[in-house]
Amino acid sequence: MEKTYVGIDVSKATFDVYCLPEESWQSFPNTPDGISACREKLSGFQETLVVLESTGGYERKLAETLEQAGHAVAVVNPRRTRRFAQACGLLAKTDKIDARVLGHYAATLQPPARGVLDAHRQQLKSLTARRQQLVTMHTAEANRMEHASDPYIASSLKSVLAFLEEEQGKIEREIAQHINNTPEFKQAKENLDSAPGVGGTTASMMVVEIPELGTLNRRQIASLIGTAPFNQDSGKFRGKRMTGGGRGHVRTKLYMPTVVATKHNPVIREFYQRLLAKGKSKMVAIIACMRKLLTILNQMVKDNTRWGENFA
Repeated sequence: MEKTYVGIDVSKATFDVYCLPEESWQSFPNTPDGISACREKLSGFQETLVVLESTGGYERKLAETLEQAGHAVAVVNPRRTRRFAQACGLLAKTDKIDARVLGHYAATLQPPARGVLDAHRQQLKSLTARRQQLVTMHTAEANRMEHASDPYIASSLKSVLAFLEEEQGKIEREIAQHINNTPEFKQAKENLDSAPGVGGTTASMMVVEIPELGTLNRRQIASLIGTAPFNQDSGKFRGKRMTGGGRGHVRTKLYMPTVVATKHNPVIREFYQRLLAKGKSKMVAIIACMRKLLTILNQMVKDNTRWGENFA
C-alpha cells in the first residue's frame, strides 16, 4: 500500500492542498463546505500523513475534521518548514509553493501525528488558553497600576482588575467542573496534584496541554516539552548543551512549579542541591529539575499512582 503525503497551506480565507506522490494540487475555501470537500478528496487515499503549519487557529477545524476522518495529522512549527524550504533552495513563497513544501516535508521527515483531541479535551484547552489570556491582561493592568498617579486612571484600573479577577474565577471553576466530570482527567489531575510543588492549576494545565502524558517514555516526554539537552559539538569543539524547541508555552508554565519544588519537594530539592554542589548554575539546575519532575509526573500518570519519595 502506497502512502500518501499531504501538505496543506492554510490561510484565513482559503487553504491549498498538495498530495504526493501523485503531485496533485487543489485550493479550497476555508469554510465548512470547503473542509468537507477536502475530506471527500482525501477519502480516496488508504494511508495518509497530513502536515499543516500552526497558524494561530485557522488550521484547527480542518485538522480536527481530518483527524476524525481517520487521517494522521501533524501540526508543525512554521519556522521548521521555512528552513526546510530554504534548504531545498525554494526561496519563493506562495500558497501553492508552501503547500508543495509541506507535502515534501511530510514525505521526507514524516513528523509524528498528534493525538486526536475529543470535544471535551478541546473545550478544556480553549478554557485554559482563555485563562492565560486573562492572566496576561491582569498582569499588564497591574503593572500600569504601579504608575497611576491620576485618581481617575487608578479607579479605572481597579475596575478592570476586579473584572478580570472575576472572569478568571469563572474560567477556573469551569475548568474544574470539566475535569471533575471526566473520570480519566480527574484521576490524572489528582495524581499530579499530589506531587509537592504541583498545584491544581498546573495539574489541570498538564492534563489539557499534554494529552500524551503517560503514553511516552522519559526521553520522549522531555523532548516533547523541550527540556532535553542537545549537543553543540563540531570536530574537537565541545559546546554548551542547550534545551529548547518543543512546547515552549508548557515549559514556561512549568517553571514556577519547578522553583517551588526545589524548595518543598524533597526529591527535587535534593537533586537541585546536588547539581549546585557540582558547580551547575542555578538556571541549568532548575531546567534539569524541570526535566526530572516532568518525567516523574509522566510516570505517575502512566502507572496511575500518586507521589512517593521512591521516585528519587
